[in-house]
Amino acid sequence: MAMIQFTRNYTDRSNNFGFQFEFQCDKCRNGHLSPFIASKVGVATGILKAAGSLFGGSLSRAAYAGQHVKDALRGSAWDEAYGEAVEEAKQHFEHCSRCGHWVCPQACWNEARGLCEDCAPDLHEEAAHIQAKVAVEQAWDKARKVDQVEALDMKAARSAAASACPHCRARVAGGKFCSECGKPLAAAKVHCSECGVEMKPQARFCSECGTPQRR
Repeated sequence: MAMIQFTRNYTDRSNNFGFQFEFQCDKCRNGHLSPFIASKVGVATGILKAAGSLFGGSLSRAAYAGQHVKDALRGSAWDEAYGEAVEEAKQHFEHCSRCGHWVCPQACWNEARGLCEDCAPDLHEEAAHIQAKVAVEQAWDKARKVDQVEALDMKAARSAAASACPHCRARVAGGKFCSECGKPLAAAKVHCSECGVEMKPQARFCSECGTPQRR
């Protein structure tokens, strides 16, 4: 018995009325859909079911029997349809003798080498790919050699990041008073009313003696 191809990369699209298979390229996954092969038993059973729904009786019983016949013949009928589909699909793929893969001739077959492009890459395509990859790497290197933040004042940036009202924490862009709460931006020093230690303006308790602070 001849060996069956496409046992790995196919999808069964068959239904109750016939058989159809989708075969895929082992490399790029592009596919070929085989012609639909009608199942004589399945079509006949469908007709009997439709007639039985209208007339009932013996036609319904015949449809039920036809369903069992179809199930009994499904194995051999499926095998025959699959074999026909494989023979038809082989015309749309190339078989690599080195790795055994079946690939599409349009994108994944090196005609000059007689092998798939995984085993024998197209040198022109590889050269274009390498050139593009090296160009990207060189662009990164070139960008690193140029000061991309020459105009950035780090001190000013730090000051801007820290520019917030000490009372309401609203962002401010300079000036002496907050545009949100109207309080002075230069926070006055706060001292504990009990021990006199300097405290943060928003502190509710003294970190030294624990005394609550009045506002």
